[in-house]
Amino acid sequence: MIVILSPAKTLDFEKKSNFSKYSMPTFLEESTYLITELRKKNEQELSDLMSISSKLSALNLKRYHTWNPDFNLSNSKQSILCFKGGVYVGLDIDSFSEEDVLYSQDYLKIISGLHGVLNPLDLIQPYRLEMGTKLYNKKGTSLYNFWDEKITDYLNESLEKSNSSFLLNLASNEYFSSVIPKKIRANVIDVKFLDNKNGVYKVISFFAKKARGAMAGFVMKNKIQHLNDLKNFSELGYTFDASNSATNSLVFIR
Repeated sequence: MIVILSPAKTLDFEKKSNFSKYSMPTFLEESTYLITELRKKNEQELSDLMSISSKLSALNLKRYHTWNPDFNLSNSKQSILCFKGGVYVGLDIDSFSEEDVLYSQDYLKIISGLHGVLNPLDLIQPYRLEMGTKLYNKKGTSLYNFWDEKITDYLNESLEKSNSSFLLNLASNEYFSSVIPKKIRANVIDVKFLDNKNGVYKVISFFAKKARGAMAGFVMKNKIQHLNDLKNFSELGYTFDASNSATNSLVFIR
């Protein structure tokens, strides 16, 4: 079972990594091209493009100009250790054993606007580039145009290499939209996490993000490969709701 997650806007490059193993992103050539395009922007253009403040615009422009594709442990950090935010609070990478991390390298994939797909141990440098950004490029008017079928092809290669029958989608709609589901050579499984609020079950974004990360951690730590085992997920107080689930769409309630 291959699991896909979205990245996070919040990054932590201050905390030193004690993990010596690492890998290189697959699509560094493509990332370098995108960085080159982003360097052409000024602060205001970047602010308008990404709908961010002038302070964040200045920070990210500086990041683009210092970004160097010669990744190493002195200027980069493993991606799984960098991303913060609700999903990664739920994932709780600090609770992973080394065996869990190494397993994740094959079975957990992070969709990225800049990198296409990241493995957990792929080195990255600070960046911000959301998949929904309408950045004009040599292939079109958005990052969806730019990545085209590369992300889907890479996921299919990962599925085949790991002999996996399921692609578990724990990514946001923005990032999953870069995948072409009909071309995925596996069963694509979607998951909803619903919380009871005033007697009504609904998706509450803050809680759902954390739950997606917790489920990814559950799959990695327990080496889940079969759908029935996934239904045993009970982290954070969620339980499987069989009555509202379908073959490729699972519902968990709390």
